Amino acid sequence: MAFARTKGKTEIEFKFHINKQLVLETVYGESPTFAIWMEDPGSGTKRTIFVTSRAGLSDWEGKAEVPEALPRWDEVWKEELQSLEKSGKPAQVPDAISGATPEPGYFTERVRVAPGSKWICWIEMNLSGDYNETYKEYDDVNKREDKYATGQPALLYKAVVEAREGSIVKPEVVGMCVFEAETEEVSLQSLKGITTALDVFDEMSISVVRPKPRILNKNRITCLTP
Repeated sequence: MAFARTKGKTEIEFKFHINKQLVLETVYGESPTFAIWMEDPGSGTKRTIFVTSRAGLSDWEGKAEVPEALPRWDEVWKEELQSLEKSGKPAQVPDAISGATPEPGYFTERVRVAPGSKWICWIEMNLSGDYNETYKEYDDVNKREDKYATGQPALLYKAVVEAREGSIVKPEVVGMCVFEAETEEVSLQSLKGITTALDVFDEMSISVVRPKPRILNKNRITCLTP
């Protein structure tokens, strides 16, 4: 009976592998901050599926906010906040979306969608303190310190997914998200100076799968409709 309840239902599964070695080589040795959201290509409506707790709960160890960490998701979340406020719902990241920063290794997250529906899937990721020759902890030339220890800027990945069971899509990096402090605007730029950040997620896939029977499924599931 449990297996019968999954018939005709579809889930999109996000699966990443976090590169342990690159995490250990950073200043802080902490896994990346990242967010996943989905966009209805018809209406443009966006919904956050998962965000690590530092960004979701603004847990920045004494800092009120770090807009450079996930600047694009920050814009998306502000749009969602406006929608929540209009509907009278709590204007905060729900516990079902915000989660602890995962340890290096495999991470998976699932969202239930209508079979055959189409989605634009977005992932934004920043590994704090992953400095290189271009993005330094302290820039001697411009006499500028990396105030928020962002390191290499956040990378933005994109994939277009049609919810047909068995399909697998590899997200592609479309650029880096840069927060301009003076204007408080976010720009998507080419990957100039980016090195190791491209290998933080050394495996990425988005799969369309049949839901696991409830008695076997220990993971939380978000339900999404166009």
